[in-house]
Amino acid sequence: MAAGSDHGLKKIVWKRIKDTIITDCRKSEVWKILILDPFTTKLLSSCCKMSDLMAEKITIVEDLFKKREPVLEMKAIYFMTPTAKCVEAFLGDFEKKPKYKAAYVYFTDYCPDDLFNKMKSRCGKFIRVFKEINMSFLPQEAQVFTCNNPEAFRSIYSPHSQDKMSTLETLADQIVTLCATLDEYPGVRYKKESNMENAKTLAELVDNKLAKHYELDDSDKKKGKTQAQLLIVERGFDPVSPILHELSYQAMAYDLIDIQDDTFRYKLKDGSEKQALLTEDDMLWVKLRHKHIAEVSAEIPKMVKEISASKQQPDEKITISKLAQMMKKMPSFRKQLNEKTTHLQLAEECMQHFSNNVEKLCKAEQTVHKQTDLAVGSDADGAKVKDSMRTLLPVLLHPYSTYDKIRAVLLYIFSVNGTTDENLNKLIQHVKIEDEREFILNWKELGVPIITSSSFFSRKPTRRDRSQEEKYNLSRWTPVIKDVMEDAVENKLDTKEWPHLSESPAAWNGSGAVSARQKHKPSAQDERRTGSRLIIFVIGGITYSEMRCAYEVTQAVKSCEVIVGSSHILTPTSLLDDIKALSKTSMESFTIEERSTA
Repeated sequence: MAAGSDHGLKKIVWKRIKDTIITDCRKSEVWKILILDPFTTKLLSSCCKMSDLMAEKITIVEDLFKKREPVLEMKAIYFMTPTAKCVEAFLGDFEKKPKYKAAYVYFTDYCPDDLFNKMKSRCGKFIRVFKEINMSFLPQEAQVFTCNNPEAFRSIYSPHSQDKMSTLETLADQIVTLCATLDEYPGVRYKKESNMENAKTLAELVDNKLAKHYELDDSDKKKGKTQAQLLIVERGFDPVSPILHELSYQAMAYDLIDIQDDTFRYKLKDGSEKQALLTEDDMLWVKLRHKHIAEVSAEIPKMVKEISASKQQPDEKITISKLAQMMKKMPSFRKQLNEKTTHLQLAEECMQHFSNNVEKLCKAEQTVHKQTDLAVGSDADGAKVKDSMRTLLPVLLHPYSTYDKIRAVLLYIFSVNGTTDENLNKLIQHVKIEDEREFILNWKELGVPIITSSSFFSRKPTRRDRSQEEKYNLSRWTPVIKDVMEDAVENKLDTKEWPHLSESPAAWNGSGAVSARQKHKPSAQDERRTGSRLIIFVIGGITYSEMRCAYEVTQAVKSCEVIVGSSHILTPTSLLDDIKALSKTSMESFTIEERSTA
């Protein structure tokens, strides 16, 4: 399984940057300045370190939009998005008084002719290289990418949106650059929905743009389809997974702990403040992130005890303060212990939340859908839940947070496929959100039934039987996307529900597919598909639990790598806030944002 920054998307992106930008600049022995905009700063930060850049003779990294001192003897590399704002900032560096000896210009994506001509006519004599490298996505993890655009949710789903089509166009361009970076020309399919057209629209845009991109390759020959398949779905295809309390380490931490920009901040008992980045550079994080919190809580103290035993420490309960004392006494073990201290603290905080409230909430949630008491529809013993309301009411009467109660109400509504106006009003009164009912009502904008209607019929998808896989009673729900991944790998996706927009590669046709959960001997079809990729794009945000599924299916199948992506990664709280804001006009949203920054 791909894991860590030495594998997967991050490695591919860094290699692509080295093969284009860095290779061009190696021709000159002069040290250079690298100038980035906010997006390319995130892109480079995700796949390399400053030491990697220094090794390539890049001595300074600067912000395109900040005031910079001229360095006339140095050449500057501009890596930026092809926008009017970036181009104007570039022109400002050279038009009146040049800041640098020359410019090497690299755009993440296609540069419109008007911007190109403006640069050529006004600063052409300073430009040594001008290239578009087709890379306008962020490699978040080894098998996860985003388009770095949380605002796309509002643009696509708000009834007041005026930029829906342009947003879908931009997302399509970004998906095409992902395919180009992977050197894949996939067959494109989408999840057909009776009441939503976004997946179809985006799939058509991507398919057309891919055909145009691969019209001619470097040898003037038309590129054929590769052994890859791209599936596009809408967020409403599984409303349960983003709302449910998850107990795998990464999903639980991002749901319950205030982690900003992947940075976990915490205090030791001596009052000192610490912070740690939760990225794939931390191999312990990579090892633990998809495990159940029960396993993580048992595993980290064992690791610490192994270290303490090696220094003849007494075998006793490990605490954060004792670890701090050990680190002071053993400098050689400081880095190793520091890593484990971070995860001991994070796991402890997760378990504190679990003990306080989350355990009781999980018991209710895992009883309402088959696949979860409120989500699964059966209790821990497998008995069918006849009245989900009986499971819900104790949650509403307990002093949980408003967000937790809203999540429980939503899971109930999803489990019964919509409720009546009268029932919904009672639920809203219980949660005391009479003035904030948009938290619930606005799910209709995603095509999720909230109020039952005689004219609306929604058939729940048939789920795979995972009763033999269930290990923890409070974690019986499996994201719907995992069923999709396994069905796609096994060639079991219904063509009526998942129409093809273009011919599918040979490796994805025919029968004889194997289960993603069973050991098997490689068939001829497996051999054909070895090294193939399944790419899934979720419109409207992807969850950490869905990201985990990509790794689990890749590990189980081995003959196919699953890559997942979206406009952004969401948490239950961020999604609820976005849902509520859908009914606001652009002016209202602008005013709120202005106040928050005032």
